[in-house]
Amino acid sequence: MEFTALVQAYTALGIGIIVGLGAIGAAIGIGIMGSKFLESAARQPELVPMLQGRMFLLAGLIDAAFLIGVGVAMMFAFANPLLAALQG
Repeated sequence: MEFTALVQAYTALGIGIIVGLGAIGAAIGIGIMGSKFLESAARQPELVPMLQGRMFLLAGLIDAAFLIGVGVAMMFAFANPLLAALQG
């Protein structure tokens, strides 16, 4: 029983680390990308439509990577394979 509680505690810590670092990484990535977009738009305004489309595509990919991490964290939260191995 005590080992199961230890696995649950470490799983909760791992979930917090996965979601927290993923959110920080996505925020930093989108912030850097947005600043570079504004810098390049100020240098060459005629390229804004092309750059804007690529910027939104990359923003979606960065968010998708974060949401995959959230999905993995939720898998560990609700269907923890480590606990299933202990009980089985």
